[in-house]
Amino acid sequence: MAKKKEPKSQSPAPAQNAYIAGSGVVVEEKITDTLEKNYMPYAMSVIVSRALPEIDGFKPSHRKLLYTMYKMGLLTGNKTKSANIVGQTMKLNPHGDAAIYETMVRMAKGNEALLHPYIDSKGNFGKAYSRDMAYAAPRYTEAKLAPICAELFRDIDKDTVDFVPNYDNETVEPTLLPATFPSILVNSNVGIAVSMASAVCSFNLTEICEATIGLIKNPDYNLFSVLKGPDFPGGGEMIYDEAELEKIYRTGRGSVKIRSKYSYDPDAHCIEITEIPPTTTIEQIKDKIVELAKSGKVREISYIRDESDLNGLKIAIDIKKGTDPDALMKRLYKLTPLQDTYSCNFNILVGGYPKVMGVYEILTEWTAFRKDCVKRRVYFDLSKKKEKLHLLLGLKKILLDIDKAIKIVRETEDDNEVVPNLMIGFGIDETQAEYVAEIKLRHLNKEYILNRLAETDQLQKDIAEMEGILQSDKKILDIIISELKEVIKKYGQPRRTQFCYSDENDDVDIEEEIPDYPVNLFISRGGYFKKITPQSLRMSGEHKLKDGDIMEASFEATNRTELLFFTDKCQVYKSRASEFTETKASAMGDYIPVKLGFDPDENVISMIPTTDYSGFMFLVFENGKAAKVPLNVFETKTNRKKLTKAFSDKSRLVRMFFIADNADILLTSTKGRAVIFNTALVLPKTTRDTIGVQCMTLKAGALVENAYIVPEEKLPEMTKYVMKSIPAAGCLAKDITDPDQLTL
Repeated sequence: MAKKKEPKSQSPAPAQNAYIAGSGVVVEEKITDTLEKNYMPYAMSVIVSRALPEIDGFKPSHRKLLYTMYKMGLLTGNKTKSANIVGQTMKLNPHGDAAIYETMVRMAKGNEALLHPYIDSKGNFGKAYSRDMAYAAPRYTEAKLAPICAELFRDIDKDTVDFVPNYDNETVEPTLLPATFPSILVNSNVGIAVSMASAVCSFNLTEICEATIGLIKNPDYNLFSVLKGPDFPGGGEMIYDEAELEKIYRTGRGSVKIRSKYSYDPDAHCIEITEIPPTTTIEQIKDKIVELAKSGKVREISYIRDESDLNGLKIAIDIKKGTDPDALMKRLYKLTPLQDTYSCNFNILVGGYPKVMGVYEILTEWTAFRKDCVKRRVYFDLSKKKEKLHLLLGLKKILLDIDKAIKIVRETEDDNEVVPNLMIGFGIDETQAEYVAEIKLRHLNKEYILNRLAETDQLQKDIAEMEGILQSDKKILDIIISELKEVIKKYGQPRRTQFCYSDENDDVDIEEEIPDYPVNLFISRGGYFKKITPQSLRMSGEHKLKDGDIMEASFEATNRTELLFFTDKCQVYKSRASEFTETKASAMGDYIPVKLGFDPDENVISMIPTTDYSGFMFLVFENGKAAKVPLNVFETKTNRKKLTKAFSDKSRLVRMFFIADNADILLTSTKGRAVIFNTALVLPKTTRDTIGVQCMTLKAGALVENAYIVPEEKLPEMTKYVMKSIPAAGCLAKDITDPDQLTL
């Protein structure tokens, strides 16, 4: 069947075939429309219903699991098998049992991932700080809700939050939990959605509740007076940075540095690490330290082992005698995950919309949410009390003349007429009459009557008080404050993460720890690199090379020398001499493209060693242009290993030289002409990929063929080619018979 064509737009988007259901017609559809129809609903579902936490502190998967356990009576009852909980949760969460159990594991006390675990667990739930300590299957473990969950579900049956049908309309579940404390900031929560993510760190329960109370009383309250900073379940030490914390408190974005806590046993020459950052694991730390030891960057460590047991985490590092443990740890903080960064991104759903908020705004939003919960609870209780008062007021009328009521009941022949007759006889409504008619005969005594009358008076007082609460925001906020104080009293605990301050001595220069000694560096045209000590070189014979390969350059340097490897893809790879193992001339050496992870079909064209990034790179291009670039433009503050756009790709590179100051350069063209000029005539450019300036004027069809540095002793013989200004066409080079002899 022929395709139906849509009108052409001014900027048509790529199209694909789309089938119209039931019509048998295939039409062309813009791919942007397809993405909007098919992918956008998925993206929104992930953002709103899966990956991001809401103001109560929970993602849907967490909330469904905890509510299931609450309905199973696990708040006050005994523990049950985790498999039972997982099975029951599937009534609300249609995902697989494995995903539900993983959610449960993270919230369990035994996993130690949360500052205040919501699940009291029994059995092996793994450890958040270990990659290899896996949790047991759900048929082996047991669980119940932790006591703090009573604060999450307080008055949930009093219409404090909305309920919605579950996925098959068989039951209902809460959209939020009416938590009486800001649980969103008490336990950490991390989620990755589509095009956005969330990373909420945990804070000390006591501090966050006191901060909330302070903000409720005074909107201009300074959180730093009580909220010192994040508090992580694994402890550790946070490097205190008030400016960064202020940024997190105000914007919800920023980062904090956490370092491990250690002690030193001088008798055993052993460093014991007992607390690590929340972003790493024991195995990652061990692997990195072993890697450093094997590469020779850390030579003071003789052995490392994991001694974690039922008493908690412990990494033991045996060090060599005479090693300063504090100095070693400062280096390990810099080189390993023993010190790591927690990046904060407080992206939270509020009213169904994601929003990045600082601590100030989160606490304000939580207070508004909690105010609504308290209002709904008070209104629910008020309605119940009003209903009961209404019944008791009807009873009061009856009790004023019990004999009349008994007479009406006795003289009524039909049972269905009892209620209407009571309504007529006492002027009460049907609800009151039904209540009176159901009173037992034994309750028609004086004590019962007096108690009901007293209860009526109390109900009237309570109703008046509740109506006053609903009409006063201050009274509602006082209730929230009293609940927060109660939470502090019941569940507050000392801070686990302590503080330390950044010291100038903490900025250890890693270079100083690298052994420094003379070395000879060699690079072949085929890309093979050798680092040989002078002693080994004196005892060696000829270099071993692949067939057809030649030694391109050699340098006398030190083990701390930095190396720049320029490639034919206009890139430069950075390394250090210390990162290469010592070898001999009789060995092939390291193949640089493999060692440094070059792109496919990428080759080395030049290696430049440096210790201080002084001097210049002088680049000669085929079109007669040349560029002088300071070497320090390749220096980076971060430990970047690869720089793109290292030089221009507008014209083919003929040669590149390193010059310490200035030099005389000879250019030869394909038309047999030559020109010599001093590099002082070319002004340096700080842009790495500059196209340079014209140095040699070329005739039609001519190109620069080669370039050389002219030694000072050769310059008097070649004065006819020396130009005082550029660009220059140069002279015919008939007497330059062997230009390769001019290279240094």
